[in-house]
Order: sequence, then structure tokens, then C-alpha cells
Amino acid sequence: MTEQKSAPEELKKEVKIEASPEKEIKKPIEEKPKPDPRRRLFKSDRMTIVAPAPHNKGKHSVPRIMYTVIAALLPAIIVSLLLFGTKAMVTILVAIFAAMVAEYVCNKIMKTGLTIDDGSAILTGILLAMTLPPSFPIAGTALGAVVAIVFGKQVFGGLGANIFNPALLGRAFLQASFPVKITTWTLPAFAGVDAVSGATPLGQFFSPDKFETPVRDLLLGNVGGCIGETSAIALLIGGIILVILKYADWRIPLSYIGTVFVFSGILWLVNPEVYPNPLFMVFSGGLILGAFFMATDMVTSPVTPLGTWIYGIGMGVVLIVIRVWGGLPEGVMYSILFMNGLVPLLNRWTRPKYFGEIQVERKK
Repeated sequence: MTEQKSAPEELKKEVKIEASPEKEIKKPIEEKPKPDPRRRLFKSDRMTIVAPAPHNKGKHSVPRIMYTVIAALLPAIIVSLLLFGTKAMVTILVAIFAAMVAEYVCNKIMKTGLTIDDGSAILTGILLAMTLPPSFPIAGTALGAVVAIVFGKQVFGGLGANIFNPALLGRAFLQASFPVKITTWTLPAFAGVDAVSGATPLGQFFSPDKFETPVRDLLLGNVGGCIGETSAIALLIGGIILVILKYADWRIPLSYIGTVFVFSGILWLVNPEVYPNPLFMVFSGGLILGAFFMATDMVTSPVTPLGTWIYGIGMGVVLIVIRVWGGLPEGVMYSILFMNGLVPLLNRWTRPKYFGEIQVERKK
């Protein structure tokens, strides 16, 4: 006799239970990624991540730019050490040390990672020291460096986000806090007399007893003034290097210095007994230092060609107005800070039209 299977067992084999589409769970099919042909093209295992435009990739980095600018300042630093000796050295070292300490403390408090090795704090300290007289108090120098880093740089979000030049902002604070100390100058050792307090060439010219310093002394540095404002030749050497390396936009110093030369030349032709000659106005004071090393700051200067021309011309006009008709003999610091505040507007007004952009006309 053949054994008959029970009905339940036969039903189990014949009946197929199918899941409804709603309850069906589809597992993703895992496929191996196809090899990217770009890897073979560039012979690299790294993938290139394309971000939105604009794209600008090069071999230059922030530390490289900062230390290059520091190297360009070495001729002026060496001349200042020869002219003012240990006083200039102490002022520069104190400003650098205070700036680096302030940078380190801000990095720790804000938890942004250490940035003292990128050279920006060192450069800020050097530039601040170069705008101070060698006899300026050490405590005041350190205070100015701290203000430059904290309020001129870190408060805005760090390097790349600051609106004003940090070194000049620190110098402006010291100008308001120590007006007498910051305008007490020391004559260099090459002046033929011992180091004594005296007026700068600009201060001498615009004083009741006018005395115009020869241009040769302005070029060589045989005059009184701030640490980095004496030798125009030393500053021009470093400034030209930055222009050649394209770390400084040539339009800014050309328009700045050119405006001062033209404007002061017109005034000199009108009345040479009242107004100084244009060469004196260009090589005296801190114009060369400011034009090449401060006004060309990549963060606080315009990014469009037309904007840089307007920026430089505006600084030149403000400088002449302050020097000639203002209450101060010098105005480089104020001219740069004033135009720094207008840079966002200049970038917006002079922005070139995008490719394919359609400008909507306003209805009258």
C-alpha cells in the first residue's frame, strides 16, 4: 500500500505565500563602484572634489605669503637697527612677542586651532613696531600689539575676516592713548649729534620755522621718525619685491603714491613757498611703508581692478587733506583705515558682470 500524505503537508508544498507589495522590503543591490578614469589620468588614488566657483589653486599659501612679506621688510629693519640701535630692536621684539602671545590666547579661548605658525601675528607685530618711534615705552608697545591682534583681527573671526588692517588699528589705539609719547621722535645716530628728541621732516616743514629736509636724507634715512619710516630706499627694495612676486597689487601703491605726487605737485606749483615739493611729500613720513606693506593687504584691499584704483586715489586724497589742511602733519594711518572701511562697497560697486548675467531694468 502506498502511503498517502496528509492534507496539511500537501497544502504546505502547493500553497505559496507571497508578500504584498506594501510589505515587501527591497534590499539595495550593492554594486562595486566603477573606476574613475580621472584617477588613471592624474595617476593618483585621490578624488578631486569640485566646489562652486571661483576656483583658484596655486602653490602659494598663507605662511609662505606672510614670511615672504617679512623677508621683504628685512632691508628696512636692518637700516632701522643701524640708525636707532638697540631701541629699535627691543621695540620690534616686544611687539612680535606680545602679538604671538595674544594670538595664542585667542586661539585657546575661541578653540579655533593654533595659528601662530602662519606668520600673520609676527608680521602684525613687525608692522606695528615700524610705525612707532624707537623711544616708545615697552609696555605701550605690548599693549598696542595685543589690541591689534584681539580687536583688529580675532574679534572679526581671525585672518581673512578682518575689516581693518590690524597693525594700523593697534597704532590708532596708541595714537589716542599716548599722543605725546607717540610723537616724540629720536634722531638717528648718523645725524651728527647724539640721540635727542626732535620733529619729523613733515613736522618741521609745517611748523612756524619751516625747514625742508633734503630728499637725499629722506632716501638714506638720515632723519627722525618712526622705526620703519626713515629710509625710503630700503622700503622701496622690499616693496618692489612684493610687486614682482604679485603679493602686492601694483595698482594700489601706484595710484596711492601717484595721487599724492600729482595733488601735492599742483599745490606746489600754485604756491611753492607755502606747500612742499611733491618729492618731499612722497618720501617723507610713512607713505612708502603704508603704500607697499599696509594698503596692499590682501584681506583689507579691493579685489577688482577698478576698485583698487579708486582705493588708491581715495587714500592719496585723504592723505593730502590731512597733511596740508588737517591738524596732524601725518595722515597715512587714517587714510588707509578710512578706505579700508569702504572696501566692501568698492567690491560691490565695481564687481564685473557675470557671464550670462541679465540685468533687470527698473521701471520708472
